[in-house]
Amino acid sequence: MKIVRLFALWVGLAVSSQLMAENAINVAESTVPVGGLGKKEFSYKFAEGDHILFSFETTDGKELKEIEIIEEPSSMKFMGYKTKKLENKELNVPKTGVYKFIFTNSSLSERICKFKIQRIPADESTRGFNTNINLKTVYDTTYVTEDENYVIKADTSFQNFYSSTIQVSAQNVLNNTANYQVVDIALPENTASWSFYIGTGREGQSEYERVVKNFTPQAIASIAKLPGYGPLAALALTGISYFGKIQGEDNVKYWFLKTPDDVTTFKQGRSFTCYKTGNVLNEASKMSNPVNGKLYLALLNDNAIEPIVVTVKLSAVVVKKVLGTRPVRKMHLTSRQEPTDSKTKK
Repeated sequence: MKIVRLFALWVGLAVSSQLMAENAINVAESTVPVGGLGKKEFSYKFAEGDHILFSFETTDGKELKEIEIIEEPSSMKFMGYKTKKLENKELNVPKTGVYKFIFTNSSLSERICKFKIQRIPADESTRGFNTNINLKTVYDTTYVTEDENYVIKADTSFQNFYSSTIQVSAQNVLNNTANYQVVDIALPENTASWSFYIGTGREGQSEYERVVKNFTPQAIASIAKLPGYGPLAALALTGISYFGKIQGEDNVKYWFLKTPDDVTTFKQGRSFTCYKTGNVLNEASKMSNPVNGKLYLALLNDNAIEPIVVTVKLSAVVVKKVLGTRPVRKMHLTSRQEPTDSKTKK
């Protein structure tokens, strides 16, 4: 008799499970990646009296740290730890509401998760219940005090940081001396802009000396009185040149090269990059790039017989900022998605 009763109970459970499976309505079925130390959340609405069937498994058989099912706003209905597989976990829905399914991965490596969510309605009246939810964006505003850097003052100075007279050999000489010169130039720290003067022969040097001698400061009195303020500093500051074009026979080709590799390819006669280039008797110009580090001035003489002498002068505007910190109240705006209540569709 006892065996007969157990058999009848088993048959009843099997029939019940079969009926539940036949009445189950798919809500969601998906395969999703959950990134390392990541989290994925999904929300659906269920009707009063529903039975939720939840199945889950990882595709590679590795554990997922946590699976949570929460009835909004904060009622925990299920918590699974270190789960590889879960089949037809059943939850009862006592009242119509939104349920959130949360997958949390504590591993550094990604987990690929398959899940299936079904509902068994209490009766035919809720079979057509809409499980989709509408989301609204909710904004949260918080205020925090942070330290902010600000400029207390900026000290401006001028530096004539390079001055040289350079001889460049002729293009064809008996001792195979190169017809170019390359000089390394280091820009002063905190350079804001800089300028250069390049002039060939006595005429080029005389033009530089003439302008320096006759220069009248064309700037704010406080600037003009600073040490080093002259025609090149004024050019670096304002972009206005006081140098005239000279007449002469000697020209020079120049390049402000960017890197040591450019110096190497220049010497090898291959292609290279530069900030500025020219073929001039004399030239003066303001430069806004680069403003830190090193650059390389290449000078080339294309005269087949005569060497040339090149006057090179460089000046920089140096701005040293004195920084301080002060507390500043800042607003932080964050947004989140919350489900809105939707009416049952029958």
